[in-house]
Amino acid sequence: MDSTRVTEHPTSFDRPSTGADPTDPRGALLRTPVPPRASGSGLPAQGGADQTPPTAGEDSPGAFEHSQPGAEQAAEPDTHRPRPASEGVPAQPDGGQPGGAPPDVTPSADGVSSGGVSAGSASAGGGQAGLVRPDPGAPAGGPDPGRRAASPDPDRRTGQPTAPGRPTPMRRDGDRLRFVGAATRRIARGMDLDEIVMGLCRATVPTFADAILVYLREPLPVGDERPTGPLVLRLRRTDRIPAERDTEGGFTPAPQPEPSELETVGAELCEVRPGSALAEVLRGVRPVFTDTPAARAALPELLGEDRDFALPDGRRAILAPLRGRRRVIGAALFLRGPERIAFEADDLLVAAQLATHSALGIDKAVLYGREAYIADELQRTMLPENLPRCTGVRLASRYLPAAETARVGGDWYDAIPLPGSRVALVVGDVMGHSMTSAAIMGQLRTTAQTLAGLDLPPQEVLHHLDEQAQRLGTDRMATCLYAVYDPVAHRITVANAGHPPPVLLHLGGHAEVLRVPAGAPIGVGGVDFEAVELDAPAGATLLLYTDGLVESRLRDVWTGIEQLRERLAATAQLTGPDHPPPLEALCDEVLDMLGPGDRDDDIALLAARFDGIAPSDVSYWFLDPEDAAPGKARRLARRALARWGMEDLTDAVELLVSEVVTNAVRYASKPVTLRLLRTDVLRCEVGDDVPQLPRLRQARATDEGGRGLYLVNRLARRWGATRLSTGKVVWFELNRG
Repeated sequence: MDSTRVTEHPTSFDRPSTGADPTDPRGALLRTPVPPRASGSGLPAQGGADQTPPTAGEDSPGAFEHSQPGAEQAAEPDTHRPRPASEGVPAQPDGGQPGGAPPDVTPSADGVSSGGVSAGSASAGGGQAGLVRPDPGAPAGGPDPGRRAASPDPDRRTGQPTAPGRPTPMRRDGDRLRFVGAATRRIARGMDLDEIVMGLCRATVPTFADAILVYLREPLPVGDERPTGPLVLRLRRTDRIPAERDTEGGFTPAPQPEPSELETVGAELCEVRPGSALAEVLRGVRPVFTDTPAARAALPELLGEDRDFALPDGRRAILAPLRGRRRVIGAALFLRGPERIAFEADDLLVAAQLATHSALGIDKAVLYGREAYIADELQRTMLPENLPRCTGVRLASRYLPAAETARVGGDWYDAIPLPGSRVALVVGDVMGHSMTSAAIMGQLRTTAQTLAGLDLPPQEVLHHLDEQAQRLGTDRMATCLYAVYDPVAHRITVANAGHPPPVLLHLGGHAEVLRVPAGAPIGVGGVDFEAVELDAPAGATLLLYTDGLVESRLRDVWTGIEQLRERLAATAQLTGPDHPPPLEALCDEVLDMLGPGDRDDDIALLAARFDGIAPSDVSYWFLDPEDAAPGKARRLARRALARWGMEDLTDAVELLVSEVVTNAVRYASKPVTLRLLRTDVLRCEVGDDVPQLPRLRQARATDEGGRGLYLVNRLARRWGATRLSTGKVVWFELNRG
């Protein structure tokens, strides 16, 4: 007859044990078939030296029966060898101890002893280990089911009843494996530094520890960077068991550790001195109990000299260094309160796993953050930081990347001031939204700014951009729209290279799609571009955009353009026919037309409100290149200032106009132009047919000339010179009043 083997079914702290009902009066006292030990297995055998295969009866459902009190007297003796001690359970001697439980086993109220062996201790008569000690007050049929159900589940290590809602200790290796798996999955879900550190804290408290302190290097090294300066650790985050659990999620309030023991621990900043105890612990990488001499000496340096007293005594704290791929980047301190069991040796392995996964995640998050920062700064610097303030036009812009995780793309916009108070409006789109597209976009934008400074016609600018794209590579394709607005003539000249047409919103609320030649994209080569000149009435708004605004997987480009036109017209109706909608609000309304599936590409948006310059605020003259031209220029400027009521600027304007016109007449062969513009400032422009730009230089004491630009530089608010295709323009501005 086979001996009755009683084994323990480990119960997890997070899920009920299968095969046993917690309310069953039998408890965990169930007979289970013990499989034979495989040859060469490293697992210790349970029950005896020689294992026999289970019989057919043991495999049947009837094999799981009660172990009745007194069954040890009827069972045949079996060769027994002590079971290996479980975590925190001392080894049981053969036959138990006569007359009572082993020293580390505390009998519970229902006669089932605790301490890691759920079946109880050996009987007083020296019976087999694992059988139930008979309870003199229990009925002959076994333990009282009512008493068993009413008694709280005792802690297997301490024998004390577990408080309701308080996390039970991890009793077996399976519990630890499940916890480590769940914790690492939670840590791995984090993308940035804060999410990873929070994942470590939330996964640890309260399952593994009652509190945690996470220190990280300040600053954190990135990739292969060699840190400079001393090693400084900053307290990044702390976490502890909250005052009340969320009862809606199935949790109940848990007993809290004393505030003096867990809340007062931790300094904000500490410097790790070379050769100190803390430096040696961090260099060792492995987690250590804080009751060891090395860790006990390192804690005052980490927590502060006046805070290490708050740590609980014994093995209730673990200090785990956080090592990244190349160096130690921080440390984590796990704490348990006095009402909870202390850490065990196997808990060091759990702390090591948590520290390793967290450190590697932090390393990758810092590296990812640096790469995202570089990409974002690259895109930001390639777009205008601030739009210029141009005479006669107001500007607003928006840029939206296709994805927040990769804020780079090939879309760009620009506004470039031109001579004669004109402004060039540019919007373009390089194929793709990668780092390569952003780099090509930066080169094309720089080329467009250079060509605009030469005051070339719009079609010539696109032609040179096409040549530049071909020099960059055979597959460098882009679309571009280049427009020049003249606030004096109230006209706009537009050239297009395969870009969606602009939309013009008139003052009365009518929106129209401008008819401009489509043209071929930049980079095709061997094509000609055509420019058209259109009216730009005062109060109208021109909207330039990229195809990401009007084209997506859910709609084609022409459907999107029509929706954009309708949205602009509807927005203009809200402000009335005499008042155009605010420019910034108009841009926001345009972006609101995007649906959930409309963000497939980058979006660049440039809006220009045409205010223009009234003809009464402009004075324009032609002067023959002769010696009398400077005097005539002074008289014309004086009359214009008197007509505008700006006589206080007469002396300064006459002096500066005389100097600039004198320099122009000296070298010009064609008539010189003089123009005065009255806006928020007074602007004077003098043009001639000489391409050489004037240069400011310091005149010597014996020189008769060379002081004209020096006077302009000292008296004018701003001044400059711009080369044109037909010569140059020298201009200066003076503040009104």
